[in-house]
Amino acid sequence: MLPKWFDKWNKENPTNVYGPAMLVGVAGAAVFAAAVLISYGQPFATESLQTGPRGNGMSVTEFKTDLATPDPDIANLIEDEPYIPEGGEALAGDIYQNVQVLGDLTDDNFNRLMAAMTNWVAPDQGCAYCHGDGDTETYGDDTLYTKVVARRMIEMTQNINENWDGHVNANKQVGVTCNTCHRGQNVPSDIWFKVTPVNETVAGWPAVQNRVTPLSQYTSLPSDALEAYLVNYETIAVHDLESRVDNQPGDPLIQQAERTYSLMNYFANSLGRNCVLCHNTRAFYDGSQVTPQWGTASMGISMVQELNNDYLLPLGPELPENRLGPLHGDAPKVACKTCHKGYQQPLQGSNVIQYWPELATTGAPVYE
Repeated sequence: MLPKWFDKWNKENPTNVYGPAMLVGVAGAAVFAAAVLISYGQPFATESLQTGPRGNGMSVTEFKTDLATPDPDIANLIEDEPYIPEGGEALAGDIYQNVQVLGDLTDDNFNRLMAAMTNWVAPDQGCAYCHGDGDTETYGDDTLYTKVVARRMIEMTQNINENWDGHVNANKQVGVTCNTCHRGQNVPSDIWFKVTPVNETVAGWPAVQNRVTPLSQYTSLPSDALEAYLVNYETIAVHDLESRVDNQPGDPLIQQAERTYSLMNYFANSLGRNCVLCHNTRAFYDGSQVTPQWGTASMGISMVQELNNDYLLPLGPELPENRLGPLHGDAPKVACKTCHKGYQQPLQGSNVIQYWPELATTGAPVYE
């Protein structure tokens, strides 16, 4: 069909048709894949969570795949409707011996709450974890430290729900119970102890940094930030942003700035969010342009300071050696991650208090 000279030329000058064919095939496959993604949705699509007025650069990018991952502990929440008192029922304080808290509950609600606390804190050991192996006649004894600690922890939980509503229920009713921290464990995860000095070969400021520790979020930043700010009430601040400033006594220095950054790293990892949840990227250090979450976080700092100093540290003498810090023998302490576990709201904002009004107030519970 074709001239002989053309066939001869093609034979003497072969052309590689496979390379262009593969290129066209790859391009076609890419177009097909893009068409499928557009048609059926983008698995890695993002959403923006606005945390302040529009135009202020306070948009937090969240991945849908992350938002769709539930906290696995939500599945273990206990939904148990309380018994509405009719009036005239015998109260726990009158029935049982040595009921120093929760004594104004009816017998039914008292035992209902005790059963829930067992599941929250000691599901394997059961009632014996706090009351020992004796019969119910000995349940009033304070023989075990666990019972003494549990009583104080009930008071702490009631205090949180009653006096720290602005932090715990900032957006809606959520509340806290023993399960908010314990999650079925005798000792909650993400408690902390003092670890400084972390660099024993030096003294002074270098002794608290330049060693990677969990408390510094695996950075070389200072490892005493939680101790300084969540126990010792030190001021959270950074150094002056101008150069060659004449610092006055009490002004934050570069050391305090590094310690502050260590704390901020801890906050970010505890809540699973970055800096712009609370701060305005356009005016990062301007306290008048922060987001509403900044106020919630600030109240949370004050709450944790109170919990550590008024409830947890005083329990140190009651605790056995194996419950104390391995380096300094200090009592276990809490911080943001003890409750949040990497989520902006503990248990992703589940209303955990709705079935447990007994833990919502230090007074007589209100049943609805």
